Amino acid sequence: MNVRRLIPTAALASATVLGLTALTACSSSAASDNDGKLDVVASFYPMQYLAEQIGGDHVSVTNLTEPGQEPHDLDVSAKQRGQLEESDVALYLKGLQPAVDDAIDQSGIKTKVDAASLTGLEKHGDEVGGHADEHGEEGHDDHGHDHSHEGADPHIWLDPVKYAEVAEGVGKALEKADPDNAATYKKNTAKLVKKLDGLNKTFKDGLKNTKSKVFITTHAAFGYLAERYGLTEEAISGLDPEAEPSNKRVKELQKMAKADGVTTVFYETLVSDKTAQTLAKDTGLKTDVLDPIEGITDDSKGTDYIQVMESNLKALQKALGAK
Repeated sequence: MNVRRLIPTAALASATVLGLTALTACSSSAASDNDGKLDVVASFYPMQYLAEQIGGDHVSVTNLTEPGQEPHDLDVSAKQRGQLEESDVALYLKGLQPAVDDAIDQSGIKTKVDAASLTGLEKHGDEVGGHADEHGEEGHDDHGHDHSHEGADPHIWLDPVKYAEVAEGVGKALEKADPDNAATYKKNTAKLVKKLDGLNKTFKDGLKNTKSKVFITTHAAFGYLAERYGLTEEAISGLDPEAEPSNKRVKELQKMAKADGVTTVFYETLVSDKTAQTLAKDTGLKTDVLDPIEGITDDSKGTDYIQVMESNLKALQKALGAK
């Protein structure tokens, strides 16, 4: 089953306070462009979405990750470093994109908003052990899911509850950076949080009664979502969604799929489906898309975060046999 090891509450509280106090040193409107808008640089789509939804007409948002680009391996160009230096706010998720972390740390930008400091990060059971091994000879459910240096799972935006917590922190940061428009940011934040609360309820109700609670993915990105809604994620071959699964791993997943009534292997939009197709062929399973929403492209099943999450829910309901 998923392994949940929470970071100590005191440490999280301390990190959150530090994150909020370090967000900004501005005491007056920081908007510096001729159009009067607050210049916000977002590291990748989930941060862009928050900035646009909360900032509205008062912000100009630049995304460092181009549509269709895999965000984890992003290299920050000299031009982008220049954009950072000229911006008012940088919104990023520390631990997800090392090059972005370095560029922001080295920049002189006044307001640096680390989304990871605005909610509690967790470690989850990983892809090469855990639940699937319960159907084999040995259990190895103490593996870590590690994108960041601390070994914590950074995919917080795939849990609407945690994403709402981040949204509230971002809203407060924008209020401090641009107090002249604080009332608008506060109003927009409340509106977004309400929307995310509704999404959480939709997921909770939609996944309450399912034939199976286990789903297989190529990319170990859905630990928070699984944790929130009582599911178990099994990723095929690690953090690299294009890596070939080992024969041992395929056999483990075959046993697990049969025992738990798994019908589908999920792959994502920004990478090849080769790995999913390989496993599906070897196990007689179907394939479908479960989008980690690291970017929106023409292939995305929706034009924004909410729509793609709703599409993910439908895919999960179908695969898990929701009643």
